[in-house]
Amino acid sequence: MFDAIVFTCEHAGNKVPENYTQLFKTDPEIIETHQGWDPGALEAAKYLSSNLKAPLFYADYCRLLVEPNRSIGFPDFFSDFTDILPDAEKQALIEEFYMPYRTEVEAFLEHLIYSDRNVLHLSMHSCTPELNGSKRELDVSFLFDQERESEMRFCEDWRNALQKADHNLLIRFNYPYLGTDDGFTTHLRKLFPDEKYAGIEIEINQKYPLGEDKIAWKNLQENLLKSLSAVISK
Repeated sequence: MFDAIVFTCEHAGNKVPENYTQLFKTDPEIIETHQGWDPGALEAAKYLSSNLKAPLFYADYCRLLVEPNRSIGFPDFFSDFTDILPDAEKQALIEEFYMPYRTEVEAFLEHLIYSDRNVLHLSMHSCTPELNGSKRELDVSFLFDQERESEMRFCEDWRNALQKADHNLLIRFNYPYLGTDDGFTTHLRKLFPDEKYAGIEIEINQKYPLGEDKIAWKNLQENLLKSLSAVISK
């Protein structure tokens, strides 16, 4: 089905260059929270990509500067901390952080697809276990476009393989967000046809990377690798 796999991680870190730290002087701790980055996402992305010998691209700047997983002009493209900046300073953020990452990934995928490769793009994320007082009911979730047959079929196969590896996991589809919401994969689907490109976002509950049970986190990563390897080797 696929002969090229590419991993990305849009919320890999929470780096804030020194010349931008004053933006967060009213709430400096926020960059350490789930609002500033996706804890564990880069660790999982590195583990999977290294074992599968697949390329990995990631943005390690704080998403509160500018959101790498949103389209320019989308309501939360800028955070409350940066939305108040003059247009020239907003444009500087886009040019310094957003465009280099998005352009590099897009160009790499375009090269593969124009070389007649069938690309599986796996975008690694993590989500907070609780938001606004509501518990999120998932261990892992796959976000995709149900109208794209290759994505639907792949996610069904991966879910089955992952459930076989650990029947206790709660595996969801398009939760807590829809795979068709504005995001990098949604943008890329507009550029590349279904038969050449499948873009899947993987959401991991942050209770694993941030929890005290490090064995459970290790086992989850191993089971993700085991199940993914089984599916792509078909």
